[in-house]
Amino acid sequence: MEDAPEPRARRLDRNWSELLQEIRVAQTGVQILFAFLLTLPFTQRWDQVTDFQRALYLATLLVVAAASALLIGPVAYHRIMFRRGARARLVAAANTMALAGLAMLGVGINGAVLLVVDVLMGPLATVLICSATAAFFVALWWALPQLTRWELTAIHEDAQDSRPPAPGAPAPGAPDAGPPHPGPPGAGTR
Repeated sequence: MEDAPEPRARRLDRNWSELLQEIRVAQTGVQILFAFLLTLPFTQRWDQVTDFQRALYLATLLVVAAASALLIGPVAYHRIMFRRGARARLVAAANTMALAGLAMLGVGINGAVLLVVDVLMGPLATVLICSATAAFFVALWWALPQLTRWELTAIHEDAQDSRPPAPGAPAPGAPDAGPPHPGPPGAGTR
C-alpha cells in the first residue's frame, strides 16, 4: 500500500522549512570563518605575509563574503516575496542560492586552510594538505550525494520498468511500442 501523495502546498512548505534548517547549519560555519578572516590583517604577524599570501587572503575573504551573501540570500528573497503566492519560485531560488553558497563555502574553507598551511609549512606540505582537503570536500559534498542520486534514479527507473503496462498499452519492447526511452526530438517517429 502506497502513501497518499503529499499535497503540493504542503510539500513546498516542508521543502522551505528543511532548506532553512540546512542553511542555518552552513551559516554558522561561514560566519565563524568570515569573522576569522576579517580579524586576520590586524594580527601582529600580518606584516610578515608574502604577496601570494595577501592575494590568497583577499580571494578567500571575497569568496567567503559571497558564500555569506548566498546563504543569507533566501531570507531576503523570502521577505521581498512574502505573501505573493510564489512559494515554488522561492524554494527553487533558495535551493540554487544554497547550493552556490555551499560551493563558495567549500572554496573559502579550502582557501583558509591553504593560507594557514602556507604560513606554517613548506610548499610540498601545502600542496599535499590542501589537495587532500579539497578532495575531501568534493567527495563529501558533491560525489557522495551525486552517487546516491544516480543510484536512486536507477532504482526508480527499474521500478518504473517493472510495472505492468496500462490496460490496452503495448508491453515495453513490443514491436508497436516505439522506443522505450524517447531520444532527441524526431527520434523514433514513424
